Amino acid sequence: MKGDFLFLGTGASMGTPVVTCKCAVCVSQDLRNHRLRPSGLLRIEGKQFLFDAGPDFRHQALKVGIDQLDGVILTHGHYDHIGGFDDLRVFYFYKHQALPCLLSRATYHELKLRLPYFFEANSDQGMGGSRFQFKVIDEEHADVLFCNLQWRIFSYTQNKMQVSGYRLGNFAYVMDLKEYPSSIFDHLKGVEVLVLSGLRQRPSPAHLTLDEALEFSKKVGAKQVWFSHVSHELDHEKTNEQLPREAQMAYDGLEISIVC
Repeated sequence: MKGDFLFLGTGASMGTPVVTCKCAVCVSQDLRNHRLRPSGLLRIEGKQFLFDAGPDFRHQALKVGIDQLDGVILTHGHYDHIGGFDDLRVFYFYKHQALPCLLSRATYHELKLRLPYFFEANSDQGMGGSRFQFKVIDEEHADVLFCNLQWRIFSYTQNKMQVSGYRLGNFAYVMDLKEYPSSIFDHLKGVEVLVLSGLRQRPSPAHLTLDEALEFSKKVGAKQVWFSHVSHELDHEKTNEQLPREAQMAYDGLEISIVC
């Protein structure tokens, strides 16, 4: 299967520029340093899958002209990954079909906590069950048939919150990585294109540093590694100059080809 992946957002939780910040990256004229919250669009087999719906989703969708979604894939329940979930209702109004959504039980629970009105059967804005077709995964790792494609979902934790990584063929999307079991490399064996979070150079209590992410990617052995979920502390061009050719910083609007 041939497809492509479009980076809709490659920034960290506050995006770049950061409000009030006047650092060199935040005031940079290089558009690759302008990062919306993390999200991506996988296009394969004539279908389009959204990875996470953060608070910038509406802007991202208008910017690249998203008028069709065949499925939504959520990694976890932090605001920078689900803050725009309510905006997905438009796809139901457009086609009058429930939008399939793949997520873990923990993320489903978090979604209901953050958007309780959305799941009230008698709410005009709610009725989440009719606007979405939730495929909730209870296992920490599983092979799942979703929208007629075979996905692998696997779990790790970030500050005690369960996060899901996803693999489709030789492509994998792994965000907000910090603490993980050694078995994660079994799930990623044979991956050739890896999208991986790499926050910054300084240590973080919730994310791998860029160097730690690079070491992680080397253990995976992917031919292409693209770092996303990047903070305003990393300048795109300067950082890429220090990275190996096979492991580079992504940027909003970057489109890469994949073969699954």
